[in-house]
Amino acid sequence: MIELYQLKYFLAVVETGSFTKAAERVYVTQPTLSAGIKKLESGLGTILFDRSGKRVFLTENGTRFVERAKAVLHQLNLAESAMRSEDTPKLLRLGLLMTIPSHTIQQILQPFQRQEAGLVIELFEGTEQEIQNRLDEGRIDLALSILRPGRRQDSVSLYHEPYSLALASHHPLAAARTIDPIQLANEPTIVRSRCEVLSETSRFFTSHNVRPRLVYRTAQDERALAMVAAGVGFTTMPDHYRAEGVVRRPMTGYNFTREIGLMWGDQHASPEKDALLQRFVAATQDTLPDIIYPSESLYQKAPL
Repeated sequence: MIELYQLKYFLAVVETGSFTKAAERVYVTQPTLSAGIKKLESGLGTILFDRSGKRVFLTENGTRFVERAKAVLHQLNLAESAMRSEDTPKLLRLGLLMTIPSHTIQQILQPFQRQEAGLVIELFEGTEQEIQNRLDEGRIDLALSILRPGRRQDSVSLYHEPYSLALASHHPLAAARTIDPIQLANEPTIVRSRCEVLSETSRFFTSHNVRPRLVYRTAQDERALAMVAAGVGFTTMPDHYRAEGVVRRPMTGYNFTREIGLMWGDQHASPEKDALLQRFVAATQDTLPDIIYPSESLYQKAPL
């Protein structure tokens, strides 16, 4: 008989790509998690993961099982949400992409929190994939994240923005309108480890025979921006990250962009929750024009 904890262990491994990280995610030891996965595989009569290399990969049967496992947890989370709504009638579980600036999130949430009396907002911050998994499993109601073609969820686009260089305002290249990548050869660089285009950025510099010198790696974008302002090095970021002492400049040939929007699953706990989500989407669209985006950034407000 399959138990819920086994599904949670399984999806944690899928999400993190590692038994060690998955164990940390679900707050158990690695041997405990491994035993749970083996018990799940024994119950299903199939191997779910290929453990032959350093990394863990899903087998063909494991890939097929992912959606079924998510569906089970999705229904469970809907039931839990329905029960909790009796004590908290206005509960919004919101997933936030960790590479969206804090000031943007604040300016979205603050007016809505004031508008909705008695509202409780539960926040989950994570990577694009982590948020997608939680949405699939019904553990969040709504996600503020990157919109990708082909996603099943309903969604509304909020804005588009490019990625560009972030340099200290006293950097010798800060006065240039556009920077050629060759000008950054041997320059100290700060790597944002959670950047959605990290691999593409690495390939971009390699294709231009440029090897910036890595001096700092961080998962915290605000920390990266502060280190840029301090003159530690340059980095690449979504364009609407701004800070005192930092200038943003385009780089020749570096044409990556992203689309940010709200997305939600097909099923919700109640008509009241659906209405709450629609009010949040509308309020977010009304608020965004008041958030100061640089004039050179691409910004589009989409109709609901």
